[in-house]
Amino acid sequence: MTEEVVIPSIIVEELKKKGLNPEDAILNALMKVINLDPSTMMEARMELAIKYLNEGRELIDRDPVQASEKLYKAAEESVKALAQYYDLKNILSRVSERGRWTVTELEKVVETVSEKLGDWLVRSWDAANYLHVWGFHETKLDPEAVRIRYPYIERIVNEINRVIKTRLEQT
Repeated sequence: MTEEVVIPSIIVEELKKKGLNPEDAILNALMKVINLDPSTMMEARMELAIKYLNEGRELIDRDPVQASEKLYKAAEESVKALAQYYDLKNILSRVSERGRWTVTELEKVVETVSEKLGDWLVRSWDAANYLHVWGFHETKLDPEAVRIRYPYIERIVNEINRVIKTRLEQT
């Protein structure tokens, strides 16, 4: 269940000025402050991924730009959860030192984990990146272009969620 928390807009703007994703910064801060275990972080990231996936699907016809960004964020949160699932220490330590994720770390997670999960992960991640660049930043995609990429994003979220849920049920 998602709980809404209000963060003053001045704080959100300061995070953005520093190149930080507000949700990510808050999750990372909470992880440190209350010493959240990686399983809880994986669950939190997947909850966000599912939320973004649903929001993105609902926006495809009315606002393909925002749909593109929501769908990208769904894939992004899923990939971050994978980094924790596979305990990719080298990547997670760089992210922790910098205080934020870059596309380089996200790409490295996909490259590393696709060897275990299959090439579908690379194809799904490529679709997410396409939506992020051409759908959100460049605003060049219409609803149909977003819609044909939606199944790739849905797969990345559902498959990763399944992998993580299976592990959590075993512990």
